[in-house]
Amino acid sequence: MGSKQYTKEHRIRFSECDPAGIVFYPQYFIMFNNLMEQWIDTMLPDGFNGLIAQRKVGMPTVHLEADFRSISQMGDDVVLSLGITKLGSRSLQLQLQCIGKDGVLRMEVQQIIVTTSLITHQAIAVPDFLRTPMQDYLLTDVTSAVS
Repeated sequence: MGSKQYTKEHRIRFSECDPAGIVFYPQYFIMFNNLMEQWIDTMLPDGFNGLIAQRKVGMPTVHLEADFRSISQMGDDVVLSLGITKLGSRSLQLQLQCIGKDGVLRMEVQQIIVTTSLITHQAIAVPDFLRTPMQDYLLTDVTSAVS
């Protein structure tokens, strides 16, 4: 069992901001979805595309909680991180964070994803080809910034 997080540096872009130059909140969900896809790409030889197109395994979100702590502005350099707080039989709970290079937590998400068959659209067990590499990202000491 690991306890590492998947992280990516990201620069806040014009297209992610509102007219005030501050991240428009739905853009965080796009950033985090892209992060999750990149994470799956690192675990599977055929990547996220292969998971969906060939293996016919879906990963829909069934629950989402978000806390916005501090603003992010166009041009800010941030680190996006992803770790697993719970790995169930047919679902996983992710902790996603956006932290500024200044160390300030900008925003945090708790997301529950269910693995599904894209043929039947029913929940299925998390496949071993995902479960095994995901073990490395299971956070053993979850310290959330949520009070």
